Amino acid sequence: MTATIPNFIDGELVPSRSARTSPVYNPATGEQSGTLGLATTQEVQSAVAAARKAFPAWANTTPLRRARILNRFLRILEDRIDELAAVITAEHGKVLSDAKGEIQRGMEVVEFATAAPQLLKGEITENVGTRVDSHSLRQPLGVVAGITPFNFPAMVPMWMFPVALASGNTFVLKPSERDPSASLTLARWLKEAGLPDGVFNVVHGDKEAVDAILTDPDIVAVSFVGSTPIARYIYETATRHGKRCQALGGAKNHMIVMPDADMDQAVDALMGAAYGSAGERCMAISVAVPIGETTADRLIEKLAPKVRALNIGPGTDPEAEMGPLVTKQHLDKVHSYINAGVEEGAKLIVDGRDFRRQGYEKGYFLGGTLFDRVTTDMKIYREEIFGPVLAVARAKSYDEAADMINKHEFGNGTAIFTRDGDAAREFAHQIQVGMIGINVPIPVPMAFHSFGGWKASLFGDHHMHGPEGVRFYTKLKTITTRWPTGIRAGAEFVMPTMS
Repeated sequence: MTATIPNFIDGELVPSRSARTSPVYNPATGEQSGTLGLATTQEVQSAVAAARKAFPAWANTTPLRRARILNRFLRILEDRIDELAAVITAEHGKVLSDAKGEIQRGMEVVEFATAAPQLLKGEITENVGTRVDSHSLRQPLGVVAGITPFNFPAMVPMWMFPVALASGNTFVLKPSERDPSASLTLARWLKEAGLPDGVFNVVHGDKEAVDAILTDPDIVAVSFVGSTPIARYIYETATRHGKRCQALGGAKNHMIVMPDADMDQAVDALMGAAYGSAGERCMAISVAVPIGETTADRLIEKLAPKVRALNIGPGTDPEAEMGPLVTKQHLDKVHSYINAGVEEGAKLIVDGRDFRRQGYEKGYFLGGTLFDRVTTDMKIYREEIFGPVLAVARAKSYDEAADMINKHEFGNGTAIFTRDGDAAREFAHQIQVGMIGINVPIPVPMAFHSFGGWKASLFGDHHMHGPEGVRFYTKLKTITTRWPTGIRAGAEFVMPTMS
């Protein structure tokens, strides 16, 4: 018998009464580790009702007290990072060191959110008119929701709820059904830190639960991270129902390698950026663009043996550099992309399809895969693979490489490796992508900046966490004040002006 994974509603673990369930697997072994009830619309409504009931008291809790609860939560995360990392590895498959790195990046957003008293400060102007003052406030929205992906089951929720809670909102989280347990751990620790019941809720489910969130009239804002087709659906449905929405979609991140680049540094960067977390990152580098045939040949010569030498194994193996993919279905999907690359004429330098790990033959493992001479019309160039597959697309010049990036439908992240400051500056200012790395392969902003792409990588006006996160989870109110002075000028029938 596998464990049944509950929801978390109004401060309690609540078993789902749904007749529909979904299995949860250990990707390293292929064995089922849990059973997940797929929440009904009524169960989502129950979580929303708990959040709605908790909102008035939480919104009226002082920002300093909200920050203190988040500070206690941060201390718990620091003390128990190993415990949470083990939960992530057991259901996602990523190596423990990568799981800890994910948690650390999420903790940085919690740390940012503990500055709520500073972040929520408004502005004031004295004497906007004679004896008239104006000041602004940032106030919470109400009940907000997050719909998060499988690849970062702790970090992405922590991109959302710490800022939302610090701002005075209550929260309903719908995590991925593939690795749901990390979200329950976070919920329990938030309660332990002193978060009032109902302020943070977790419901598990599939499209029925998502649609219940998108159409519930009591949810006023929705945050999402996932693939572009689903992001577009989330954004269009949420906004059609009058909700504020930020929906982060897919990516196809390029890394230009200039002829003057430190080639060893570039190769090491590509190894981590392309194959870390088995490539299941929206910020993974999936296309390397060396400039010129000589640069490309040097890159392949140094890169190929490192890809072949990748240490691949279960996430619990301290020597493993890369773990399995998250599910058998996703493994099959990535296999199909590799097959398509071969069929379309790309040169397969390293083939990871036949990788097997002794003792883990039923796990969802795929070896690192490397293609050369990929062209922009190929499926493996156009589409997001979300696996340990790196495509090398050679360019004759910097202008050709930049044009490739600017013409791609995705605009999430990109990087250039060079010693040339002029080329780097041109790249940073002209490339049509939201996050840029200069000799940095995965340019994920720190928590006090904001995360988000351009083009089909983001739907909505606000990026995540940082100042943009505060703006997304609050609404601006401006108050203009004049107190009686005993001086009366009579009724005014014209638009007030400064004259």
